[in-house]
Formats: sequence, structure tokens, C-alpha cells
Amino acid sequence: MLLSRNACAADLPSPWVELASDNGLDVRAIVASGMLCPEVKVDEATLTSNIRDTADANYPVQVCIAHTSIAARRITADGLQVPTLPADIKRIVVFGDTGCRLKGDFVQDCNDPVKWPFARVARLAAARHPDLVIHVGDYHYRETPCPQSRPGCAGSPYGDNWAVWQKDFFNPAAPLLAAAPWVLVRGNHELCSRGGHGWFRLLDPHPNADQCVDTSAPYTLSLPPLHLLIFDSADADDMSVNAGKVALYRQQLQALLTDPSPHAWLLTHRPVWALEQGPGVKVGDTVNATEQAAIRDLVPANLDMVMSGHIHDFTSYDFGSRRPAQLVLGEGGDANDAVTQPARPGIPINGLNIRRILAIPDYGYFVLHRTTLGWTGTVYAITDQVLAHCRLHGRDVNCRSADR
Repeated sequence: MLLSRNACAADLPSPWVELASDNGLDVRAIVASGMLCPEVKVDEATLTSNIRDTADANYPVQVCIAHTSIAARRITADGLQVPTLPADIKRIVVFGDTGCRLKGDFVQDCNDPVKWPFARVARLAAARHPDLVIHVGDYHYRETPCPQSRPGCAGSPYGDNWAVWQKDFFNPAAPLLAAAPWVLVRGNHELCSRGGHGWFRLLDPHPNADQCVDTSAPYTLSLPPLHLLIFDSADADDMSVNAGKVALYRQQLQALLTDPSPHAWLLTHRPVWALEQGPGVKVGDTVNATEQAAIRDLVPANLDMVMSGHIHDFTSYDFGSRRPAQLVLGEGGDANDAVTQPARPGIPINGLNIRRILAIPDYGYFVLHRTTLGWTGTVYAITDQVLAHCRLHGRDVNCRSADR
């Protein structure tokens, strides 16, 4: 028996809006099994909502999706207004790697809002009133039980299930989900062996993609003046090169990068050109070996920048006019990576020296503001202190610490 819409459990998230792979908007809502989907209206016209999948023991909820155009100016779900894209995008929040790490000996205090600050990051970022939010991947981190000796994560759920997705993402992200539409990039924590089944049920932007697969099709979002190229690098090996993966990724990148619009940005979870950081890393280790092999001679002149996460800090890389800039934006909440090798100009990455670099290990988020010449960026800490200012003009990216 279908229940009335108003019977929805109070602890389920409010409807949100995300960019779909066909350059449209998805209005999504999570309802309990057997519930009716919310009534979605776009500019007063009623849309049909479709159920993405069926509930099961791990996911006793269903996802409703109503699809519409990016030109929609007013959208409501059961009378509640949800975000739309403005005709002119001027302010963007970007971050990634937001979940709370529970994996064997790697344990984060999920109950401590300072040691796992994603809720604070989302709240502060929402107060910036962004037109668009970009999450560069890794949402689901609670893979194993909280040790009994760690009260900081006591009571935490774990595994690929709704309870974890609710705790790791939907609850803390709520203010920012209500503030703007999102572009969502898949991370390696959303592989099928980790949180991938939840990713495909709940967030993946492709239509009818309810079954987990290793690699998703790339796609382009044209949101003038933005041109975003989204590439799924979740399964790309960082330090080794698998010929089969390289061949597949090369085919996908060739299609994605052939004649893109001017000033395009590539969004992919694993950085294409970055210094590896964290425990066990040797000086000179770089990522990502698979992507570097796949993209080698395919980089078009129109590609200005790559935005990624995966490494848990903020780092800006400028290589000059011969290569797109690389931003690493993995500072959203998961345990920080210690800087274990120097971050300075002159270090070679895949045959080209770094011209400018700034690395910041603090938690926080990045805000882009459009200017007449390009974009400016501000790196914020979880205290909302400004950590750095950036100028982004084509491939010329110059980030400077706020105390300089």
C-alpha cells in the first residue's frame, strides 16, 4: 500500500537538485519504501517523478527523480522551493573528500565536529550563497566498525548502506544541498567494492544507473560561461599502469576532450598531475599514473584546468601555458594528509616542471568568483578564516597565502 506523501519519515533529507549527465537538472528526493514521491512543479508545470530503484535490506529507501531543464527558474517539491541555476553563474563552492574515515586502523572521531568538520564546512559554505556546488568525489568513508577503544566514533554505522550515506553525507550536507544545485563527481570510495552501490542508487547523475559498474561514461556540462568535462577516474591506479584501463580511459578522454569549448575545466576525482602526499609516500611520487598514460597527447588547448580531490588538502599547481593548471580540493572533512614531500616550484611532474604551487593542509572549502578576466578564488578554513587568495586566468593560476 502506498502511503501519503506527508507520512515521510522526519529524518529523511529534504529534496535536492543536481546536474544530470544530459546537461539537465534532476530534482531528487529520498522516500521510505512504499511512499509516494513528492509533487514536483517547475515554473508551475507538474513533472512526473520516477523511482530509481527498489528498496532492500541495506537501502530501505527509494530515490525519486524528476528531470527538467537547466533553464527552470522556480522548482518546488511538495510546495518546498528547491535551488535552481541562475542564468549567470558567478559564485561556485568546490571541495571534496568529505566523509569520516573508519577503515581498520585508520580511525577518525566522527562524533567530534572539529576532528570531522564536514557539517561545519557545509554550513559555512552555504552562507556564501553559491550559485553552484562542485563536489570532486569521496563521500562514503565508514567501511569498518568503530573500535570499542575509540569513544570519538562510538555508535557509528559502517558499510555500504543507507545509514552510512545518511551520516557521512546527507545529514552534514543538508544546508548546502538546500543552497544550490550540485555537480557530483565519483571518487574511489564510491567503487563497487566500497560505497559504490549507494553512489549509484542515490547520487550518480546518469539516467537509469542503479547498478554499480567500475567505470561510468564521461559527460559534458555546458553552463555558460562554464564548460565542465566530467571524467570518472575512481578505478584509475595511482602508481601503476594497467594497459586495459589505460586503453578504456584513453577512448573516453579522446571523446571528452575533442574540441571542447574555450576555457573548459576537467573534473575528475584523482588528480592528473599532482604530488602524492600522506603516509608511506616517497619524495618524487606523483599521481595519477593511469590518467597520465591515457591523456598523454590528447590535452586540447581549450582545457584550462583540472579540478580533483583524492589528496586531502588544498594544492594549486601552475605549469605555465603548456599544461592546464591542476587544483586539488580534498580538504572537505576526511582525515588530513600530512605533507610528506616538498611542495615547491621546479619539481617535475610527468615531464613538466611546476611553475607555481601552494599547498595548504587545513580543512576547509574553496569559493570561486567570476571576474571580467576569469575567476578569483578564496580558500577558507573551518574557522571561516581566509587562508589563501587565487587568481585564475586561463591556465595562469596564482595562489598566495593570505598572510603574505
